Amino acid sequence: MSNLVLSKLAASQQGSEIVKLGNAISERIRNGEPIFNYTIGDFDPSIFPIPKAFEDAIIDAYKHHYTNYPPADGIIELRKSVSEFLKDWEGLDYAPNEIQIAAGGRPLIYTIFKVLVDVGDKVIYAAPSWNNNHYTNMNHAEHCVIETSVQNNFMPTANDIAKHIKGTTLICLCTPQNPTGTTLQKHVLAEICDLIITENNSRGEGEKKCYLMFDQMYWMLTYGTTEHYNPITLRPEMKAYTLFVDGISKVLAATGVRVGWALGPAEIMVKIKAILGQIGAWAPMAEQKALANYLPQTENIKQYLTHFKAAMEERLVAIYNGFMALKAKGFAVDAVAPQAAIYLTIQLDLAGKKTPEGKLLSQQTDVTEYILSEAKLAVVPFTAFGTGNSSWYRLSVGTCKTSDIPVMLAQLESTLEKLI
Repeated sequence: MSNLVLSKLAASQQGSEIVKLGNAISERIRNGEPIFNYTIGDFDPSIFPIPKAFEDAIIDAYKHHYTNYPPADGIIELRKSVSEFLKDWEGLDYAPNEIQIAAGGRPLIYTIFKVLVDVGDKVIYAAPSWNNNHYTNMNHAEHCVIETSVQNNFMPTANDIAKHIKGTTLICLCTPQNPTGTTLQKHVLAEICDLIITENNSRGEGEKKCYLMFDQMYWMLTYGTTEHYNPITLRPEMKAYTLFVDGISKVLAATGVRVGWALGPAEIMVKIKAILGQIGAWAPMAEQKALANYLPQTENIKQYLTHFKAAMEERLVAIYNGFMALKAKGFAVDAVAPQAAIYLTIQLDLAGKKTPEGKLLSQQTDVTEYILSEAKLAVVPFTAFGTGNSSWYRLSVGTCKTSDIPVMLAQLESTLEKLI
């Protein structure tokens, strides 16, 4: 037993459950086990490379020796490009001094929490959702967790938030959502915005406001008739209270390139810049130069997205249809129709059944392990995203080959047939 004494944060902070699971799966694959690894929200670059023009621009930037420190808030060329990009694609009007560049979304979320949330402050977030529980814990804030359901596409409602908004410092929304791949409906987002505006109007001068952290990292990856909405377009007054988190990690399959941005009121962005400057979580200079040159290439981006989104949707729909076919056969599985992002929400409601050897799948962890061992299907349980003992899972298609889908579904059906 170690007698090592560290900080209270170190004692209480848990590592990423998703990364831990992904590492365990990768180890099994390295040992020769054939697994359909649909756990990590990442891409196989051999299947989904970044845009060629963007790749060429990165290489060119390195050849021109852009390898020094960038400014703490990001190079002005990129902030101007992001500003124009947002106007052209989403109708958002943010000046360069309202934009903060960083090494992806994670340091931006971390810093938004650090700028807004004090010890004991109340933070509202939904379960399942990505990492809000960890960031709240890092700030020793009060967790206000809204348990969502499939009936609401695993999204919080305005009524859910209204019960807790008094005294709240930060509300965290992500749409399209990680892990569910579902989106927040227009009227629901508008109602939540109205709640925040009303609450802030009721607070006195000098009293901390209630802010919205709006993570829209997947907003360009919507399918079918699904539309993405943002708070500012619906309620312009929300600009004073909204901190956007956005970037290229998902929309350009550029998770390892590490360029993201936050948008918000200039006086808040100055503080975010100050903290990020101490952390040094900057996007690399060459990647910033390259993206500044790439973002204005509207037709190039449209062509890339046409292919990329079609490939994502093809995989999501194929797996969804496969699960619906299994459900129609009477198996205890389900799925939510694809809406956005790179994720499919699936259900494996198998707890209580027995394996052919007579072993009872008494808990959902037993189900997860059984499906992995027998069907060779690796997916992430919603418990890794802050829920209780849920039978729902995130399935990520960023590493999925279309040729694998029929094989995976056949193995899953065979595995389900064996249960008693």
